[in-house]
Amino acid sequence: MKAAAADCNLFVAICLLLISGLGCLAEPQRAQYGGGIIVNPEFDHNVEGWTVFGKGAIKEGIFNEGNRFIVAYNRTQPFDSFSQKVQLKKGMLYTFSAWFQVSGGIDTVSVMFKTKRSEIVRVGQVMATHGCWTLLKGGIVSKFSSPVEIIFKSKNSTVEIWADNVSLQPFTKKQWRSLQDGSIERVRKRKGRFQIINVNETALKGATVTSRPVKLNFPFGCGMNHYILTNKDYQNWFVSRFKFTTFTNEMKWYNTERKQGDENYTISDAMMKFTKEHGISVRGHNILWDNPTQQPEWVKTLSPEKLREAAAKRIESVVSRYKGELIAWDVMNENLHFHFYEDKLGENASAEAYATAFKLDPETKMFLNEYNTIEYSGDEAANPAKYMKKLKEIQSFPGTAGMSAAIGLQGHFPSIQPNLAYMRSVIDLLATTGLPIWLTEVSVGPQPSQAAYLEEVLREAYSHPAVEGIIMFSGPAHAGFIDTTLADENFKNTPAGDVVDKLIDEWGTRLNVATADDRGIVDISLHLGDYNVTVAHPLIHSPVTFNLSVKEDFSLETIHVKMRA
Repeated sequence: MKAAAADCNLFVAICLLLISGLGCLAEPQRAQYGGGIIVNPEFDHNVEGWTVFGKGAIKEGIFNEGNRFIVAYNRTQPFDSFSQKVQLKKGMLYTFSAWFQVSGGIDTVSVMFKTKRSEIVRVGQVMATHGCWTLLKGGIVSKFSSPVEIIFKSKNSTVEIWADNVSLQPFTKKQWRSLQDGSIERVRKRKGRFQIINVNETALKGATVTSRPVKLNFPFGCGMNHYILTNKDYQNWFVSRFKFTTFTNEMKWYNTERKQGDENYTISDAMMKFTKEHGISVRGHNILWDNPTQQPEWVKTLSPEKLREAAAKRIESVVSRYKGELIAWDVMNENLHFHFYEDKLGENASAEAYATAFKLDPETKMFLNEYNTIEYSGDEAANPAKYMKKLKEIQSFPGTAGMSAAIGLQGHFPSIQPNLAYMRSVIDLLATTGLPIWLTEVSVGPQPSQAAYLEEVLREAYSHPAVEGIIMFSGPAHAGFIDTTLADENFKNTPAGDVVDKLIDEWGTRLNVATADDRGIVDISLHLGDYNVTVAHPLIHSPVTFNLSVKEDFSLETIHVKMRA
């Protein structure tokens, strides 16, 4: 890897966030990592290193300002484009990026790797627009060592594909982890210095500074279900670990109104009471669900007129009931994959639901909650371009102005190696919206490497600057969590549970104890949050205690602590 790449800020997301909206630019940004292993990435040498893929032709394009790019023209098939061969190595992570236009209208441009066995590996996709440049980001974790051909696809074969500033950057797992660790230090922690002195201004060598976390700033939580109301072991297991949760099913419409007109919030109310008593913050899940199979049975047969009345009543009921008590609402769940309400009530049905929920509970974040956006590059329905398009539709709808919108990425990873490079690229792109991003339902399918894969996903999310919270949909076997089980029937940790406990400890809940050097100085690095600090010395009977709040603007100036014998 180039030295410049090693020094580049994590995920390149921080650079992207400086670009206003990013969306569609008059001029493309320079190639990430200098193009990485791509030959002629910025087309300074015409189309050298690039060949025609399929039929059609390629040529150099030049804007009036002198910017050079590649053009695929005379296309008759979606895959007619340009290509370049590169060598992949097994186990390496590859991040891909490029800027695209089409010669007319708007169309999805996809990038794929074609193996020597003609297998197609999806890397990423973007909605390319005529008249401006849009960034495509993607990536893979290579499962083989082999040459591949980078190919591109645009379904509309009547338009030209234009591309510029292409990059493919490889990382070893060690390099990837190093970048994650570096980001955690920069984004999640702050450094501080204490100088411990006696009243006579002499340094107190050997003094200890103990920082005990009181409240951490990053929400890391776990799904919860009704079993917690009747099982003390489950209660103890949860409360000892988590301060954030989502009720997995208990707030959903099919549970609170199984029979039309007969609302029953007994279980969700009891769970809310439990969380309040233990200082646990709750995400509301969900107001409506766009999946036709996940409606109350009586809702499925309603006429459009009756459905509109029932849906309005549902929104009014559940949002008003928990107004001001939740930190978030998943408003129209899985709105990219399903269209039950749109099909019945019109294309603005979901946007109307957001506007209504916002009016009823204006202080709570309103999430678009979706699956496969980060988990699977092949799901075109939920790719980041489609996600941002849907967000824009919701935010531009009358009645949503001023709404605190947020991005919910479920994160249900299957029983295979997670594609962290793709996951990162998607979060990078979604971060350009400037909206809060949460992983809302993290799970990893059961298989021998489940614990390791779970750690990879959680660490990737925690290290990304744009991610503001993580909720897992996992838990103890006693409560029926079978995909990602954290504790067995006796509440003994599984390997996945060990991973979660390790990360909870690593991300700031452990005591931090440091000893002063001969200058009386202690340097520490603490996760953002509030701490009780105790300073003690073997020769001084009375320790010094005080509260310390470590925020993003935490000063690196030395904190002087005087002790009296």
